[in-house]
Amino acid sequence: MQYLAQRGLRDSALIEELGIGYAPGGNLRRHLAAQGYSLDLLLHAGLIDNQGRDAFCRRVIFPCRQHGQIVNLYGRSIGAAFPHRLLPRSKGGLFAWESVSLCSTVILVEGLFDLAALWQSGFRNTTSAIGTHLTSAQLDQLCDQPGRLVYIAFDQDENQSGQQASQQLARRLERSGATARIVKLPAGHDPSSYFVAGTTAADFTALLAGAQRL
Repeated sequence: MQYLAQRGLRDSALIEELGIGYAPGGNLRRHLAAQGYSLDLLLHAGLIDNQGRDAFCRRVIFPCRQHGQIVNLYGRSIGAAFPHRLLPRSKGGLFAWESVSLCSTVILVEGLFDLAALWQSGFRNTTSAIGTHLTSAQLDQLCDQPGRLVYIAFDQDENQSGQQASQQLARRLERSGATARIVKLPAGHDPSSYFVAGTTAADFTALLAGAQRL
């Protein structure tokens, strides 16, 4: 809970709605074995690594749902491990797409903490691809409504990777019939850190108003 608060996520109702949990590690194999699940099945699912350890250890967990079913799990490390982890399978469609799909204007972010920050601030038309690369299925989702306006609010990285990904994606969206605008956050920020720094909903609305096409 301290980590969530540091990331600016304090709305308990939203935490419950998103199904956010925590995997301490060290107990999942024993728990699932007691439920009758074989080690081979746990390995195949990706929940256990080849050394028999929990794949998700000291990670905040977001369940990725599609049509009401969990299709993957995203784990954000709060320790020294690599920050991002998904189960070894497709990441599925855009996050929470069922609640966004009817919107004619959509905000697309990289990370799930970015999504949580924007939802908490009232921007419920926000979705995430869990990264900067959209699969063809995710691109099809964004373009399933002709002329949809997509605001791309990716990280403003020092190495320019987020900015370059925004431009490449904007071109893909425009070629597929959507209208894309790139939101320029302050240098070094992603939407989550931007709100943690004291940004208001009005500030972010102003950024959307100033977003530009390629």
